[in-house]
Amino acid sequence: MPNDSLSRSGNRNRNTPKEKPKGKKKKITGKRIGWTLFITAALAIFCALAGYLFVMVNGEQIYKANKDKITVNETSKVYDRNNVLMGELSVQKSDPVKSEEIPDLLKKAFVATEDKRFYEHQGVDIWSIGRAAVKDIVARSAVEGGSTLTQQLAKNLFLSRDKTFFRKATEVSIAMALERNLNKDQIITLYLNRIWFGRSYSGIKAASEGYFGVSDLNQLKLWQIATLAAIPKGPSKYNPISNPESSKARRAVVLQLMFEQGMIGKQEMEEAKAVNYDYKQPEKVQKYQNFMEYVMNEAEDALPGVSGNDLITGGYKIHTTMDAQAQNALDQAMADDNMFEKSPDDQPVQASMVIINNQTGGIAAMAPGRDYKKGTFNRATQSRRQPGSAFKPIAAYAPALESGKFTMDTPLSNERQSFNGYSPKNLHGYSSTISMTDAITTSENIPPVWLLNQIGVEKGVQFAESLGIPMDKNDHSLAIALGGLSKGTNTLEMAQAYSAFANKGQFQKAYSIKQINNSDDQVVYTHEEQTKPVMSEKTAYEMTQMMQNVVNSGTGRKARIDWPVAGKTGTTQSGISGNSGNRDIWFVGYTPEYTGAVWMGYDKPDSRHMLRNYSGQSAAFFGRVMSEALKGHPVTQFSQPKGYEPPVQEKPTETVQATAPSGLNGSYSQDTQIVSLSWTAATGDNVQYRVYRKGSSDAGFTPIMEAMKGTSGEDTSPVPGNTYEYYVVAYGADGKESEASNTIRVEVPAETTPVDPNQGTDPSQGESLPDNGGVTDGQNGTDQGNTFPGGNDNGTGTDQTPTIPGDTGGNGTGGTGNGGPGNGSDMNQGNGQTTIPDTGTTNSDTTVNPNDIGTSTTGIPVDGSQENNSNGHSNSNRGHRNRND
Repeated sequence: MPNDSLSRSGNRNRNTPKEKPKGKKKKITGKRIGWTLFITAALAIFCALAGYLFVMVNGEQIYKANKDKITVNETSKVYDRNNVLMGELSVQKSDPVKSEEIPDLLKKAFVATEDKRFYEHQGVDIWSIGRAAVKDIVARSAVEGGSTLTQQLAKNLFLSRDKTFFRKATEVSIAMALERNLNKDQIITLYLNRIWFGRSYSGIKAASEGYFGVSDLNQLKLWQIATLAAIPKGPSKYNPISNPESSKARRAVVLQLMFEQGMIGKQEMEEAKAVNYDYKQPEKVQKYQNFMEYVMNEAEDALPGVSGNDLITGGYKIHTTMDAQAQNALDQAMADDNMFEKSPDDQPVQASMVIINNQTGGIAAMAPGRDYKKGTFNRATQSRRQPGSAFKPIAAYAPALESGKFTMDTPLSNERQSFNGYSPKNLHGYSSTISMTDAITTSENIPPVWLLNQIGVEKGVQFAESLGIPMDKNDHSLAIALGGLSKGTNTLEMAQAYSAFANKGQFQKAYSIKQINNSDDQVVYTHEEQTKPVMSEKTAYEMTQMMQNVVNSGTGRKARIDWPVAGKTGTTQSGISGNSGNRDIWFVGYTPEYTGAVWMGYDKPDSRHMLRNYSGQSAAFFGRVMSEALKGHPVTQFSQPKGYEPPVQEKPTETVQATAPSGLNGSYSQDTQIVSLSWTAATGDNVQYRVYRKGSSDAGFTPIMEAMKGTSGEDTSPVPGNTYEYYVVAYGADGKESEASNTIRVEVPAETTPVDPNQGTDPSQGESLPDNGGVTDGQNGTDQGNTFPGGNDNGTGTDQTPTIPGDTGGNGTGGTGNGGPGNGSDMNQGNGQTTIPDTGTTNSDTTVNPNDIGTSTTGIPVDGSQENNSNGHSNSNRGHRNRND
């Protein structure tokens, strides 16, 4: 059989060209590889040389063109919420100093801190740039500088204010040009004359004069040198006036670096670390200065790649949330001495207030304190104080409503009782039950603690945190129901928290900047409003109804204005045994438009510096400011939630004005150390009572009890050895006071202490505090004999005369009264333990340090706002007592 396939194949092979095998590749030879590598290397070398040449030429051109001038954009401007210019961010410069006028140690401090390889590199530190590049790639943005001193100088002198990778290359080229044209000493001298030091100080001499009042740099001490070298890392954060503690901590880092690099000795380092900054500089205040400084700090966070100096001189336009009318009203009230209690000396009563726009969360106005100076302590954001009863809505009432288990009319327990050893007390007496509305109106203490115990402490902690209040691990106790916080809070946080009630249960973090435009008018930052629901609209509305009651007929009556106002008072008592004053007074309230928080008190409270007035003064301050801030605005009402069914209201009847109470009498109990008062009821509708008191050293009568519905009360803070006068007035729903009752006089006998030859002394020569061994104002002392409730013996002293209830006498075995700041513990194991059934002796030092945390021997935190929850009065933050406001 013929092979057709072969035949056809043969014909095809004869008549068609031979095909190349498919898939066959050229042979890779060593010669080919060599040429490829050569060409690649040549191209790489060419590109590198071209790039290097470009960098050198570009940097040299920029340097030569600008070496005799500084290219700085116009000063940045700040605008209010209506785009009206508030002011400009200014720079304070001084004449440049010569190299020989700058001490070597000052130069070394900056080298050690900012660029320890300064004398080794040629303007660029490859290792630092490599590290920075890796971090930038990981973060996908220019977040790490990696800049040498020379690069920082290049940026400061010649470059625009936008941080980009292209600018970084230009910065490198200029830095290299600087190194070729100047020596190291010239570079660091120029650097020190140009760098920004915060608070608008540009240059080392301006900073030295501003922060220390020193114009001759050779007169600077080591700790001052290190303080200055610490600032460039974060000029707003680390300058000693704005943030003394952060500055001191950063100074310690600088000193450690100087020690490690052999510039100073160990003893020098330790001595310089320990110095506290106390320089006070007189300075004129620019209009809206405090608000603009807060804006500056927020702008640095909003633009992390832009330095403070860039912000000031970069020609930015910063649009803020400030309401000029509200800020002016607040500034005027802060400047009015009549709004504040008079101090016994030159330490003034201080205050802070923050006003927030309920709709947006924007800060409308802020006052960090009275007579605020540029860069000084901002009490609205940096000071933390006990909020007292102003915290009851946050920790107890609102979370109880939100749980669904309680309503405004639910009967709450109001009986005198202890909660596992924690025993708060009411100022206005007790009853079997009380409605939530009445409890918050008269600011009773038992109901919120009872409520928190019912819903669980964790519910209260979580609710407070959802409103932006940072809670410490030590805050998980019933004490928070009365404002007993381990670290306290401030007016910014409290205003931010209460604004959620006004904003129908929606929480917004407070902010001050709406938008930032650069010098080319391009938008580089816009605030994104973010709200989150933290409670139902029904809960927020019912809280508003109850807190309107507080203002209309309760403890917050002095906050009443011609707008609907809801709010809550708060007063924290001194915590110093025998001292009847108040440490902190608050009012936090809101209208449909604005929420405002007011705090008043002393910066350094002690036995002489306590407030005689109560929270009515802070409520009056709120009313003064808000009435002016809202003048000309249309009056609006708090709106009900959709579908909300309000309780049936009885038809109002004509009110009858209260008559004067009568038959006032009182007596002092040596056992309880309390003045008990009682009187005959007045007639009228919705009658409540107000008790006035005048001590033998007081200039006049002041109210000490408010919104009382019963006909008895207790003054729990009389000072031994004083004589007090009392009278009572009644008032009804109209708020008009009746004629005064009869006035009575009550003598409080002085306490006596047996003389003990081993008794410690109080170096401060101040009033001896009986809780913990005669310790006053944080001084050290040891009390060897114990006759006071809550006290304990230490060492060999024997108490032969246990005259005070709760002291069983006997030999003490522990408990030195070391009241140094921050010490919140005392071993108190003496035999002189209490027999009174409140809670037992306190385990807290008796100091006036507001950062102490006192605890009772039961392990329950000592309430920061209770009425004598332990025999010994703790002077720690959580040992302050809360009066019913």
